[in-house]
Amino acid sequence: MKNTLEYKGYRAGIEFDPEDHILFGHLLDIDDIVSFHGESVADFERSFHESVDDYIAACEQLGQLPDKPASGRLMLRIAPEIHAAALKSATAAGQSLNKWAEAVLRRATHTDTSLG
Repeated sequence: MKNTLEYKGYRAGIEFDPEDHILFGHLLDIDDIVSFHGESVADFERSFHESVDDYIAACEQLGQLPDKPASGRLMLRIAPEIHAAALKSATAAGQSLNKWAEAVLRRATHTDTSLG
């Protein structure tokens, strides 16, 4: 079962409130807080789409870029000697360059995805 919807690159988490008998959610993977609700799946989806459109329009009016979720893909242009050293380090660690770089970036950003 999938408990998310996607629209214009944004994902919405879906939850049910048994007291109010509504579906509610918020945009996932961004720092800005954008939430919405609906009394049916169709109403929830419409509210989600309107909220994304309103968020993008509000950011445009404020002259700021809307927060966008990260794709998980990262393309870097680095000096060849650093690339070679990273490949050697990854091999020495018994990892692919992708897994090794992810671990290095996780340590550098103090991010531990296993806590979620």
